[in-house]
Amino acid sequence: MRILVATDAWHPQVNGVVRTLQAVFSQLTKAGHTLMVISPDQFLNVPLPSYREIRLAVVAPGMIQRRIVEFAPDQIHVATEGPLGMAARAVCIRLGLGFTTSYHTRFPEYLQSRLPIPLAWSYAWMRRFHNAGNGCMVAAKSIADD
Repeated sequence: MRILVATDAWHPQVNGVVRTLQAVFSQLTKAGHTLMVISPDQFLNVPLPSYREIRLAVVAPGMIQRRIVEFAPDQIHVATEGPLGMAARAVCIRLGLGFTTSYHTRFPEYLQSRLPIPLAWSYAWMRRFHNAGNGCMVAAKSIADD
């Protein structure tokens, strides 16, 4: 199976999201699947303010669409809600392609600690983002329970 993964969190970052994806990719590769990762290092990128280790890709949906069409994946997974994830999600919806997502961290709380954005607004956006997919992977039972 050919699996395309769009993620805003990837090498050289070292964090829980990257470690989780590495573990999943290892198992998929052992099972004989072919993976393509779309990550920030493949595009012009800028550091996330207040968390410089995270690079945000400067990307338009058309850039992602070309990669999706060329790779012709059997499955698409949108692993993060950043610029790459939003672009991949938009392409999938526009082309009528099914996809899954991941929810790794309590991003609304992270965002609220840095900006005066109500949690209810962020969680509403997160529900809209993830509910467009065919399923949502979580890495921990505590996240699933939330």
